[in-house]
Amino acid sequence: MNGIYILLGSNMGNRLEYLREAEKQLILEDIKVVDESSIYETEPWGKSDQDWFLNVVLQIDTSKEPQELLKTILEVEERLGRIRKAKWGERCIDIDILYYHDLQIENERLTVPHSGIEGRKFTLIPLVEMCPLELHPVNGETQMQMLAKCSDKLDCLLTDYKL
Repeated sequence: MNGIYILLGSNMGNRLEYLREAEKQLILEDIKVVDESSIYETEPWGKSDQDWFLNVVLQIDTSKEPQELLKTILEVEERLGRIRKAKWGERCIDIDILYYHDLQIENERLTVPHSGIEGRKFTLIPLVEMCPLELHPVNGETQMQMLAKCSDKLDCLLTDYKL
């Protein structure tokens, strides 16, 4: 995998504004946005009794190492009002590191590549849009191959929204 990819999601309040503000906050933290996917409206994954999400994948460039990037992301989430109540629960903003080049990291705070990529259309569809032939550093499959095998049946709908 070439590049650093992060996923932004929101399903509370003005979802689009939360995504836009998260991008602005990341830029203020010396994180350059290289590319962005379309914005998708997606059914909630893992806990269905909540509002739908808006999701977007950003390709970023930063000199921050993965642990420092995670720290910055958590600070941005907190500044925007993120409160962690329940796993897969509602959130005004959620930012996940999907890939950090070809690095493989697994500890109690961070797993890269993100462990949910292969099973979630709301992650794979924007990745296929951006980098369809890039290889997952663990399983060696392209983003397109993973999407073709993905068993996720939840809706992931393209929107006209722009960041």
